[in-house]
Amino acid sequence: MAKKNAENFLIAGGENHGLRAKYDAIKSMEDFVATANTDGYDFTVAEFNDVLRESGDSFDLIGNPAKRQIWWV
Repeated sequence: MAKKNAENFLIAGGENHGLRAKYDAIKSMEDFVATANTDGYDFTVAEFNDVLRESGDSFDLIGNPAKRQIWWV
């Protein structure tokens, strides 16, 4: 179920530019996941990494301004 929460989070970010911008500003994955959990999503760093790996996405920031290419649209 937690991996489903991570997937729902990535979908929500794909639909909401404000959410994407908020999370793209967070540098570490630990802080990123902790903030997501505070915002009502329930998943661990390991579960989030699994979802990213399974979808072929990378947590790295790209471009200027820096953005992540993880959001599901």
